[in-house]
Amino acid sequence: MSNTEPTADFVCPSDPWQQQERAYARIASEVLTLNKAAVFDALAAAGITTVIVNFDGYGDSGQIEMIEARTGNVDCPLPAVEVEIASAQWASAAIDRKPMTITEAIETLVYDVLNQTQRGWENGDGAYGDFTFDVAERTITLDYNERHM
Repeated sequence: MSNTEPTADFVCPSDPWQQQERAYARIASEVLTLNKAAVFDALAAAGITTVIVNFDGYGDSGQIEMIEARTGNVDCPLPAVEVEIASAQWASAAIDRKPMTITEAIETLVYDVLNQTQRGWENGDGAYGDFTFDVAERTITLDYNERHM
């Protein structure tokens, strides 16, 4: 007896929903690159060398716990500047742009990275960790930990 039911790995290239998902993922990836550059430009202009963002999620919700900025080894406040952040819209090629504070921009960037790389991080037992923004290198490193009970 053969099973003709599609498996979870089955992808139908002509499925409209999957086409929309692929288009959205492509645009979201492009937007992430733009947003990362905008945030790093603002941090560099303010003399910030490192930003550490701590997040925690479980039970179907998650949040950013802390954002810490440093110049060298000295803690410092984030600058009071606005950054234009772009966002992809489901089922649309349009990209929305919105000015926000650097703090809001960092939060948006972190949530976007989590949603693109660790989808479901806030579900069930959840996950926690830290993002480290190295401004000179223009890199973001994720220290990610999942809970399993």
